[in-house]
Formats: sequence, structure tokens, C-alpha cells
Amino acid sequence: MRLGGPLSNPYDSPESWIHMLQAEGYRAAGCPLGPEADAETVKAYATAARQADIVIAEVGAWSNPLSPDPDTAAAAVEKCQAALDLADRIGARCCVNIAGSCGQQWDGPDERNLTDATFERIVVLVRSIIDTVAPARTFYTLETMPWMYPDSPEAYVRLIRAIDRKAFAVHLDPVNLICSPQRYFANGDLIEACFTQLGEYIKSCHAKDILLGQGLTVHLDEVRPGRGRLDYPVFLRQLNRLHDDVPLMLEHLSGADVYRAAARYIRDVAARQHIVI
Repeated sequence: MRLGGPLSNPYDSPESWIHMLQAEGYRAAGCPLGPEADAETVKAYATAARQADIVIAEVGAWSNPLSPDPDTAAAAVEKCQAALDLADRIGARCCVNIAGSCGQQWDGPDERNLTDATFERIVVLVRSIIDTVAPARTFYTLETMPWMYPDSPEAYVRLIRAIDRKAFAVHLDPVNLICSPQRYFANGDLIEACFTQLGEYIKSCHAKDILLGQGLTVHLDEVRPGRGRLDYPVFLRQLNRLHDDVPLMLEHLSGADVYRAAARYIRDVAARQHIVI
């Protein structure tokens, strides 16, 4: 596996981008460009990454193809197509989005999100995105989520079978699947189930942590790796059994020092298990 994360400072060339990644000890990176990048610039960054042995983990397509507003939904599909095309051009392991929400908040809960009708809409939309772009070397993925599909490894298996496209794969964020005390306290079992059922399809993962609050009712907070209950020994052991280039990307933290603390924690857990990241 390869640890990576966002950069705190701007860069203006492939060389400065690589220098900043290496300074943080990262062997994986988010995509450094947007879909508007021309072919020459894309090639320059892809070449720099390859020469420096940096894996470009993912291109984010964050948007809501399931939006109740038709114009918003249409724009989201176009964004997903453009992001998937960029991922293929630059050689990223995947393009990632969430499935979307039927409500007003693009990534929020809605009573319609986990229905059979929405499942079928997701199948149609993902097929359309993949078929329009026809990627040759990357994959379109949906990040696991607590209140929309895929909300479990079993739901992801259902989507893989229903979508039935070689270019559809898995983006795993185990923290996003922990939505109850039952999953929280047994999250090592949940992580193992994800890798047992989805391992061959996993192209990239997110690194976070989660903490159960003490007050009623149930409240779960996303926290820095090492400050919560996620079973990182299990997570890293399972990741280590996959392809060497599977990225583990830090996210949702504030400030370079916090990212470095998170990276240190994950590296310490990996070192205790003789895992290279």
C-alpha cells in the first residue's frame, strides 16, 4: 500500500508538486490537475509521478447525480464524465464520487436514498458515465457511505453485479460505513468483511478515524487517525494483502501539522506489523 494525502501549499509545476509530496514522505497523491488541463500538462504531471514512483490515487468527481434538481443532476453527470476522462488520461487508479442523495444536501441523508428505485437509478447512471467515457486504464468508483448506496460490502457486491462493467470498481472508506454502536465496536469484523467480499475490486481507500460520543442519543464523530476506535491494525493488514500500489489517502483534517500527526500514527501502526507504506 501507499500512504498519501493533500498538500498544504500550492505548487506551480510537476517538479514542485513532486518535491512537496516527497517532503511529506507520501508515495501516493491526489490528482494535481482539474479536467480542464490540456494534454501536454497532463502528460508532464503523469511523467513526473511515474519517474518519482508516485501513484496518483484518485480524481474526485464530488457532485450529486441523484439531485432532485434536473439541471444540478445533469451537471453532476457531466462532471463525473470529465473527471473519469482525466483519471484515464493521467493514469489515476480511479475516479471517485458518492452515489448522490435524493435530498437537497448533495451528500446527506434522505428517506429515498436506500430504496430499490434509487439503487436502479444508480445502476443506470454509473453505466452511462462509464459507457460515455470508455476508460482504458482507470475505474469509476463510488465511495462507501452511511446513508446511501453502497452502505455495506453486500450492497457494493450488488452494485458490481448489477452495473456489470469492467471499469466499475471499489473505493473503500470504512469509517463511512460505521453508523451504529454495533458496527463501531466490531469494526474490525466489518473491515475484514469488506476485504473478503471486495478485495479484488478495491482501487483506493481513505484514512480517517471515528469516535463514539457518550451522550444520548448515538453520536459518531470523524476524528484524526489515532484519536478514535477504527481498527487500524486490521485495516492495514488487509490492505497489505492487496496490490502494492493501493493508496491510503488521508483526508478531512485541518493543517499540515495535523496531517503529519495522522501520518505518523499510521506509519507507527504499520511499522509494528512490518508493513511498508
